Amino acid sequence: MMIQSFVRMSFLLAGVAVCLTMNVAPAEVRAADLPVADVALAEDAIEQDGVRKDRDVRAGGKRTAVILPFKEDINPLSGALLKRKFEAAVESGVDVIIFDIHSPGGFTYVTFELMDMVLDAKDVETVAYIEKDAISGAALFSLAMDTILMKPDARMGDAGEIVMGEDGAYRYTEAKSRSVLAQKARDTAEATGRSLALAEKMTDKDMVVYRATNANTGEKRFLSDKEHAAMPDADDWELGTPIREAGKEMFFIANGRRAVELGMADQTVSGKEDLARVLNVQSPIPEVQRSWVDTFVLLLNMKVFTFLLLLIGLVALAIELSAPGIGVGGLVSCLCFGLFFWSRFLGGTSGWLEVMLFLMGLLFIAAEVFVIPGFGVAGIMGLALSLGSLVMASRRFSLTDGGVDWTSLSNDVALVLGAFLAFLVAAIFLTSYMGQIPGLSRLTLQAEVAPSDSFVVTDSAPAWQRVELGQTGTTVSPLRPGGRIEIDDMMLDVVTEGDYVGPGNSVRVIAKQGTRVVVRLIEDSVNS
Repeated sequence: MMIQSFVRMSFLLAGVAVCLTMNVAPAEVRAADLPVADVALAEDAIEQDGVRKDRDVRAGGKRTAVILPFKEDINPLSGALLKRKFEAAVESGVDVIIFDIHSPGGFTYVTFELMDMVLDAKDVETVAYIEKDAISGAALFSLAMDTILMKPDARMGDAGEIVMGEDGAYRYTEAKSRSVLAQKARDTAEATGRSLALAEKMTDKDMVVYRATNANTGEKRFLSDKEHAAMPDADDWELGTPIREAGKEMFFIANGRRAVELGMADQTVSGKEDLARVLNVQSPIPEVQRSWVDTFVLLLNMKVFTFLLLLIGLVALAIELSAPGIGVGGLVSCLCFGLFFWSRFLGGTSGWLEVMLFLMGLLFIAAEVFVIPGFGVAGIMGLALSLGSLVMASRRFSLTDGGVDWTSLSNDVALVLGAFLAFLVAAIFLTSYMGQIPGLSRLTLQAEVAPSDSFVVTDSAPAWQRVELGQTGTTVSPLRPGGRIEIDDMMLDVVTEGDYVGPGNSVRVIAKQGTRVVVRLIEDSVNS
């Protein structure tokens, strides 16, 4: 039965989703990407005279390190991949993790997650190496590191938050969102021992930062005009000249030389070859390259591949429902949707909620097709849940204090709806011509006529043997799509091609497959 096929395939799809969404990739990445780390871990196990030897002592005072490149914008996908690399590096036991940053920034909430990731890291030193640019969110991410090393002409800063307006133009975000960002910058600077005023100035173009001196103690520090005005001992602080990079109507940004002068960076370096000397780590420093898993995930998250996965998965699902049992269509559909959710799991845009909503949507649609006649609430809810879960799993939008990023949301909705509309066109084509396409014709239900001399049908034979193709009968129960009809005083169980047929209507036998008899409604006999 078609409903049994659907249920079996639903369980199969759930099983595939469970297997594919298991986070097994990081272990593979650890082994492939951190060869030095494995050696270091093995050396940690060496004991002499019952006393563990320290790794730094064995290496002549040199620590172990690894470089994690991050040379792209900050988005849910790139953030999730970097998190997996960072977790693998921490678990490998290295002493220093160097982020090779060259990024224009990106999503604010992903930036916050990456900042918290390094701030919460224990027993490992985090280093930001800026060779060219760390702008906007990338500057805040660098600010969360224990150490910041920059090439003299590299740039860091300009972390003002912008949002696209309804007219399509980008503009400064609302005060509420800016306040959250400014406080995050201040808290991060305080945690890493850098200037709170300059860190906040990265996010606030309206304030001005000065060099200030306490007239009583001689203490020197950077103070903003807003901060100075709110201090209870403001009279004790003398404001000097403003910092050139932190003036009115500009976000703080500085090159490597200037960042070191202002205390926002720790040291300038000539390049990667200088990192080992400055950080006192073993050389050469291994660099984690993108693995095949990461490349595959990136490909599957591209719009064109997402569209193909959804389209092929839906078409294969329709083909599977046209024939009993689990066949090629069911396996292909499970593979496509399994890969879709797996890539979203590792890409950081999906969780189990989206998978469960998708499966619930399929169950609602199955109930509408096989149990409830017509097309009503269950069918609409099923479509809404299925398509909505696909949009949620593909999300590149965020709910910010400035509102919904409607551009990204509309792109995701258009992608999913486009795949669904393409599926409807493909379904119409396959319904009309699949029986004529070589290979696919074997997946359709074809009428079979047994040779006249194959067996002798007697009056005592079962009804399904005595009925012949083309005979007409009357339904005595609803066909949903299975039910009972009467032909020449014979009662037999039949199924339709998927349509609902009410009782008292005339139907014609169009196919026989063993004990399975398929009928079709005679339109002129519809019982009103």
